[in-house]
Amino acid sequence: MTKNGCKIWVDLDNSPHVPLFKPIIEELEKRGYQVMLTVRDCFQVCGLADLLHLHYKRIGRHYGKNKVLKVLGLIIRSMQMVPTVLHEKPAFALSHGSRSQLFLASLLKIPRCVMGDYEYTQGLVVMHPNWVIFPDMVPDSALDLPSERVCKYSGLKEDVYVPNFEPDPSILRLLDLSKEDLIVTIRPPATEAHYHNPKSEVLFESVLQFLSQKPDIRMVILPRTEKQGHSLRTRYPELFANGRIIIPKQVVNGLNLIWHSDLVISGGGTMNREAAALDVPVYSIFQGTIGAVDRYLAREGRLSLIKKADDIPRKIVLEKRSRPARPDWNDRPALRQIVNHIEHMIQGGR
Repeated sequence: MTKNGCKIWVDLDNSPHVPLFKPIIEELEKRGYQVMLTVRDCFQVCGLADLLHLHYKRIGRHYGKNKVLKVLGLIIRSMQMVPTVLHEKPAFALSHGSRSQLFLASLLKIPRCVMGDYEYTQGLVVMHPNWVIFPDMVPDSALDLPSERVCKYSGLKEDVYVPNFEPDPSILRLLDLSKEDLIVTIRPPATEAHYHNPKSEVLFESVLQFLSQKPDIRMVILPRTEKQGHSLRTRYPELFANGRIIIPKQVVNGLNLIWHSDLVISGGGTMNREAAALDVPVYSIFQGTIGAVDRYLAREGRLSLIKKADDIPRKIVLEKRSRPARPDWNDRPALRQIVNHIEHMIQGGR
């Protein structure tokens, strides 16, 4: 039996959504709700879902960065979801910005909530979700919805799942690393995202050139696509041959890799914020419009923004970090607050 006959449809269409929704799904199920889970086959979403033992239905794929193909892909995936949704009859739709889910739920008049942490994402609020859930540092004025449809939670979205993290040192052996290595984890820019700025790619190349001149550095790079990985191997064969650059051969736990790194450099938001949540030094080479969350972290000294190539040698500190045996978690109420909001929406309390 589901709580009040309510089945919740969660859709994951990008890799950061997988660790985020695992504890949310578990908490919803503890409170008596049934969850149906769909995922898009792209950006290691399925691999991460398998790694975290999530039960899901795979529907659709990514159609590249061409805007026309993006729109076409959105419509195709939405239509591919129709049989599953009509069979399962969910009473509520929840995602972290899935346009396909939002489009289909709007057509089928399913109450829908979109989570977000970057207020400049295009096309989500335009599709008219019933509610949005954002971190409390994002101003209401940045969200084009009536205030009664905007819910907030404390901290970062990464605070939802990092308290469940348990360090596992076996990742060093898996990647042929040692505790003596100075480990830099790097996430390239999201070149196929609508918000991508080509300047991020220039900074990414400058970072690799800078680090390649430091013989004691081991770089673990997490490409977003197979194409990115192939391009890196083609451009830097010597660094791959001597083990200076490592691309994991299988999906790895991102939090665990971050924890065992000495610093993180990323062209995207989630890995930056995961590092900040774990108190690991982190440098952002993202060149799009900086959102409220990253501005907050920069003001707090938990994230360093790299704005030009000259910043790289001046700002990036290459040193071993003092790592405790395990993180020291403070109370992080984000998960509880988010699930409370969802319950209020379902029960008509908002």
